[in-house]
This record gives sequence, C-alpha cells and structure tokens, in this order.
Amino acid sequence: MRPVVVLIFHAEAPPDAGPLVRALAEARRSLAERQRVAFLAAGADSTVIVAGPPDGIPFGERLRLAVGVPGAVGWGRGRGGVIVVGSGSIPLARREDLRRFVDVAAGPGGHALANNRYSADIVAISRAADLADLPPLPADNALPRWLDERVGVTVADLRSRWRLGVDIDTPLDLLVLRGAGRDAAGAALGASAPLIGERLAALALVLANRRAELLVAGRVSVATLRWLESGVSCRVRALVEERGLRASSRLAQSGPAAGTRPPRSILGELLDRDGPESLARTVASLADAAVIDTRVLLAHRHGHEEAAAALPAAAAPPIRWPSAEDRFASDLLLPAAIADPWLRALTESAARSDCEPSGPILLGGHTLVNGGLRLLAQRARAGNS
Repeated sequence: MRPVVVLIFHAEAPPDAGPLVRALAEARRSLAERQRVAFLAAGADSTVIVAGPPDGIPFGERLRLAVGVPGAVGWGRGRGGVIVVGSGSIPLARREDLRRFVDVAAGPGGHALANNRYSADIVAISRAADLADLPPLPADNALPRWLDERVGVTVADLRSRWRLGVDIDTPLDLLVLRGAGRDAAGAALGASAPLIGERLAALALVLANRRAELLVAGRVSVATLRWLESGVSCRVRALVEERGLRASSRLAQSGPAAGTRPPRSILGELLDRDGPESLARTVASLADAAVIDTRVLLAHRHGHEEAAAALPAAAAPPIRWPSAEDRFASDLLLPAAIADPWLRALTESAARSDCEPSGPILLGGHTLVNGGLRLLAQRARAGNS
C-alpha cells in the first residue's frame, strides 16, 4: 500500500477582510482541523493544513508547491498517494466516505476518486507523480478533468453520495447546516441576519404545501432534481444552468478551444432586460418561492470569476465581480451592507419578496441549490410529519 498524505488547503482572511469573510474563514479553519483528525482516524499516514492569506497564486501552482511540505509521507519522492481537499469541503462526510478516498490514494497507480468529477471539492490521487506537470488551474474543481483528459488517469466519483456535495462556501451554508450539528458556527451569523431565519421558515411551508410551486435556479444537479420529485410536497420548476461552471478551465481540457461559450443564464437575460430590481416580480410570475444560485447570475454578468480576477488592472473588464463580503451579505439578505449597486438592487428585491406576490426568495451558491436544499426539505418534511 502506498503512503497517503492529505493536503487540506485553507484560505485565511486577508488583513482588510470584512466581518463575514472573517467569520467564514474561522468556521472553515475549524472544519480543517476536524478533517485533519478524521482522515488520520480513517487511515491516512499524514495530514497537513496548507494555510495562508490570498496571494494571487493559482490553485494548480499552489498544489505543486505543496509537494515539499514537511511531513508529507512519500509525497516528495512521488511514490505516495495524495488527497487534496479544501477546508470548507465535505462537512457531512462520514468515516466510511473518508476511508474510500484513503483506499484509492493508497491503491494502484493511475487512479483518482473525486466527490464529483465534473466539479470536485476533494480528490484522491493514487500516484503523486501524476501531478508533476499540473498547470496553474484557477481552482480545485477542474482537477479531475485535467487528470482524465491531460494525464490519462482513470477518474471515478461519488456523486451518488449527496452529502459529499455539501460545501461551506458562504456564511449562509453555515446557517443551512445548523440543523446538522453546526449550531455553534452559525449562531452568531443567525443573530446578525434575522431575515434569513424567517425566510427559511417560510420556505419550509412552501416545500410542504402540495398546492405551492418552488423555483430552483442555477447549478442544480440531476440527483437533486430526482430527489425533489419525491422529497418535497410542492411542485418544482427548475432552471438548470452552468453546471460545471468552475470546472471548465481550458487548462484542464484537451482538444481545441473553439466553440467554448462564456457563461450565460436565462434568468440573467431577464434581469438584463428588466433590471435586478425586477427579481421578485419575475419570480412571482413563475412560482410561490425561489432558491437561486446567484453565482450563475454573476458569471452571466461578469464572466468567470477566476478569469476576471487574474487579469491585470489595465486589462480588467469594465465590470468586475462583487467582493466576497458583498456576495456573502447578499446571501444573508443584507442589502445595506453591499457596495456593488447591481447586487444590492437584486438583494433588495429578494429581501422585499415577502411583501411582494412572489413569496420567499433565498439567494446563495452551489450548496444552497443542491445538498443545502435537500437538508432544508428533509427538515420541512420531518416538521410536517
């Protein structure tokens, strides 16, 4: 069996970070420590938390730099296996889940295992030497695609284990996870954003109402849609857009680049036409409540986040992604804390939705419209039984 090292990448909050960015970083750091201990218990030989403030180094380069990290058993010689995971990833993983990743990393060379090969948060690689030529991928999501298309590694995944798709990317995810044993991490946030608690309660009523209809928009997985068919009482209208958004780096793909489209969104087109303040009115014409992945809307408006951030200031597009603090405030329905005018107007419309015909609107990221929605629906069903 190959020795296995687990590299847990953690982005610390920069010195000038706002309170929401700091709160998320602290929660993810606590999760990283739990991961470190859990992977050792699951059979890993070594676990290392690779931490530091944002410095502009792409993920791919950062991973290559990590090969010399002290304590990485067998890693420096390329003989061992490695598990790459982010500090906010797989908070609902069980011992048997972690053991699967350890077994693949310790097994025969030329194999990899991801939680989702099309947009990974954790990847086990059985031969560290396969990462020797890793390009500067902007994020870990594209790593399985690069291993498959560029290196020829056989990549499997655990998409059927929905809990492994839950990730903590925004403070809202901490609030959604509060009922899954993360109460301490989300309590202070819940107190600072009381509207979210009201909206989660209102959403639960919609999910349990056979005569209601829910709009789910964004990177919704097929597995989530299949579960919603029987997991909620309400009808579901879905706009599935830009799945694999963060895994579509050209650095990870083989073949010509011709025909690659920029991110686009049907809901984004409607907002382009009618303005972000029309969100509640648009939702009201489609459903009684909505759960919306706003990262797809931002990608529609600004392009890929990593691509825009990598441009030098002189070459930057005229419109850039809102800051992380702005995005997190939007997720918590705190428009007064948002500097970006477009995102503030969108959030104001969502925050007013209970006063409009649309009913509750929740804004968030990938977890909200997948595993987070499933958790919320399960609690709604349990509370109605």
